[in-house]
Amino acid sequence: MKQNRKAEMFSIWNLISIFSLLIIGIFIIYPLIRLFIKSFFETGSFSIQSYKDFFSLPYYFSTLKNSLIVCTFATIGATAIGLPMAYIVTRYNIPCKRFINICVILSLMSPPFIGAYSWIVLLGRNGFVTNLLSGIGITPPTIYGFGGILLVFTLKFYPYVYLYVSGALQSIDSSLEEAAENLGVSGLKKLITVTFPLVLPTIAAGALMVFMTSLADFGTPMLIGEGYRVLPVVVYTEFMSETGGNTSMASTLSIIIICCSTAILFLQKWYIGRRNYQMSALRPPKVKELKPYSRFLATAFCFVCVFLAMLPQITVLVTSFIKTNGPIFVKGFSFDSYLSIFYKLGRNIKNTFAFSTVAILIMVAAGMLLSYLIVRKRNKLTTAIDVFIMLPYVIPGAVLGITLLGAFNKPPIMISGTAAIMILSYVIRKLPYTIRSSTGILYQIDQSIDEASISLGVSPIKTFFKVTAPMMMPGVLSGAVISWITTINELSSSIILYTGKTGTISVAIYSEVVRGGYGTAAALASILTLVTTISLLIFFAVTKSDSISV
Repeated sequence: MKQNRKAEMFSIWNLISIFSLLIIGIFIIYPLIRLFIKSFFETGSFSIQSYKDFFSLPYYFSTLKNSLIVCTFATIGATAIGLPMAYIVTRYNIPCKRFINICVILSLMSPPFIGAYSWIVLLGRNGFVTNLLSGIGITPPTIYGFGGILLVFTLKFYPYVYLYVSGALQSIDSSLEEAAENLGVSGLKKLITVTFPLVLPTIAAGALMVFMTSLADFGTPMLIGEGYRVLPVVVYTEFMSETGGNTSMASTLSIIIICCSTAILFLQKWYIGRRNYQMSALRPPKVKELKPYSRFLATAFCFVCVFLAMLPQITVLVTSFIKTNGPIFVKGFSFDSYLSIFYKLGRNIKNTFAFSTVAILIMVAAGMLLSYLIVRKRNKLTTAIDVFIMLPYVIPGAVLGITLLGAFNKPPIMISGTAAIMILSYVIRKLPYTIRSSTGILYQIDQSIDEASISLGVSPIKTFFKVTAPMMMPGVLSGAVISWITTINELSSSIILYTGKTGTISVAIYSEVVRGGYGTAAALASILTLVTTISLLIFFAVTKSDSISV
């Protein structure tokens, strides 16, 4: 009996669990603990001065208020667009639904700072639209400050609400709505009292994604925020200040961002947990026929939203071929911007694909093993792994960059300034999404298949690689494609961690925009858009679908 217990204790899966927990402890928990401790040591001795300064000095505390205000309004705006659009596309007979879905996904997958850059090109002080309207005596509203950030966030992140709610609306049991109509409840009242409450968890999930992503975004407010300071930007400026920086304050601000993200996440879970939303979904709703005029209005609304969301990609593609004279676009088209980036920024392009490829290979391998532990080998160890591996979900990229740089800039693990720390940041930040897709497919695989293989004398680890892993692969690969797309577009952590030798495309785009190199920035952004589009087409081919799970 003791021998059996000992053998079970030292089984291959328990050893993998212990090793995984050790790696998580070194690369996730340890850096976070160091970050927390650093926030209390401004001058080498224990002090809460940084926290006092944050809450007492308007310069710092206003950034928290600004962040919460812009994120709240962006969430409201994104929901106001995504919710009705999802209802129209799923419930009515409008044309080009597949095209709308693909455009929505494309607009979501590109990095937000490209949207900010594109609106600068259109509505900046020397923008195309600005100059056009100024020529006829009209002064357009400025794209800089609160309004510009809100515009970019709303148009960029409404697809989260759209994609979440579309899936939920398609799985509602139509008998519930029919019962409401039989009781005399119809039209708008039925939507407000029956339909939307049934999909409230997914509305809340989409809204949470908008809020969290807006709170974490660095590139957009850095490019167009100007006087409107938000937390990620101040974290970056405190850490990277030319006068030496205040790492204690940067750490304090980072801890506050993590606390805010965690609080919002738990608030959403608490609110949804107070209600019961179960239904059978045996009778999905039918698509309704609209009258021609109503159909035209519904279609126009969807196409206007899609056009505005896709406008940044269209803008960067067109401007990448326009001739430039320094920071100014001039008449005529050429390939000069593309020739320039391959000559000057070839290393950034190579780094992006090299780092992302290595990161994805690690994520796929780790995601498959960890998801198997979490789903099939549930115990205290795997529960701890499940909790700790999701910690990066609430950590903005800039904060993660500071966390890793503070932990690994001296022996015994000194990887700051190397490709290794860039790859590590990508793996840590995107691994939760890969694990989620892997666990989703694993729940659909009958455990008796594993048991049958083991009963025939095949070892558990061999069973995993020979039987379970191949069955998981389609779901894992689809999740890996999405992780790949978000990795090649990553800016927030890269801008903290990169050096001259490890810069990526996203870093180069940001640097070029700051320097006024709009032509080269557009060419680089077009490359990212092209790679993103190809990656999505691969995803659609693998999943045989025209939608994604976010």
